[in-house]
Order: sequence, then structure tokens, then C-alpha cells
Amino acid sequence: VCAAGLFELLVNNAAVAELQPFLEVTREALQRSLDVNFGAVLHVSQIVARQMIAQGVAGAIVNVSSQASQRALRDHAVYCSTKSALDMLTKVMAMELGPHKIRVNTVNPTVVMTDMGRINWSDPQKSAAMINRIPLGKFAEVDDVVNSILFLLSGKSAMTTGSSLMVDGGFLVS
Repeated sequence: VCAAGLFELLVNNAAVAELQPFLEVTREALQRSLDVNFGAVLHVSQIVARQMIAQGVAGAIVNVSSQASQRALRDHAVYCSTKSALDMLTKVMAMELGPHKIRVNTVNPTVVMTDMGRINWSDPQKSAAMINRIPLGKFAEVDDVVNSILFLLSGKSAMTTGSSLMVDGGFLVS
């Protein structure tokens, strides 16, 4: 048992976006993205899942991915690829941890209006092209993502594992 007590829930939300054109991707950008977007999730999840299994605790893990795991975006070769890898890791985790009563899912948001999101997407000329591809006509707010995560952590999603919940305002259907 860790000093924090028993784990029942885990949300993996760390990410980095090293935006570079495909032909200019650096080894450093690739390694940092792999370490943060994929490796950190794998290792933290191993630590928590091992503890859940050892204590016989049923639990839930939610990995925060991105709509970019499903759609190619210019200058996002590494980001899109690491988020796709995260989606597949989630499916493997769901398969292997399910017998231990641990559910694993992803949420895949569009641009989220965090402080960083507002800085990067507040220019109407820059944001117009993306918003025009979102049928609901807006970016996600933090609560949109949080509420989806809370659903996946709760018993209301007791039969949901290995799934990706798109929180993208319909971006992927456009």
C-alpha cells in the first residue's frame, strides 16, 4: 500500500505537443513526446495497476488522448502518432487488466479551452479553420472533458472498457 492509500482510480493527463513538420522532426522532440505522451502513462499505470491487483481493488483508469489520434494534422506527426499509440495501449491494458476488474478507457478531446488553449487558439483567423470542421461550432471547455472522465471513472460506465470517448463536438464525423 502506498502512503496515499489504496488506489481505485487513475487519470493520466500529462502530454506534450512538439509541433514540427514531418521532414523536420528531431530526435529530441520524438523522444520527449514518447516519454511524456506514452511512456509516462505506461509506467504510472503499471505502478497503480499492480497496487490495485495486489490489494484486490476493482478500479478504473482513464487516459487522456486526443482527436489527433484519429485524424492527421499538419505539423503533428509525433503528437498524432503518440496519441494513437496511447489509444492502442489503452485497449491492451483493458484486455489484460479486465480479468482483475480494472477498466481502462480514453477520452479524446478536441482543442480544450485551458489557459494554454486560449493562448494558442484565441486568434479567430487561426481557430476558424478548426472550428469550421466541428459541427457543434466550438472548442471544448475543461468541464466537457472533466465530466466525460468522471463518467468513465464512475459505476455508470461499469461495462465500458477499451473504449475511446470522443469529446470533439463532432470533429471526427465532419
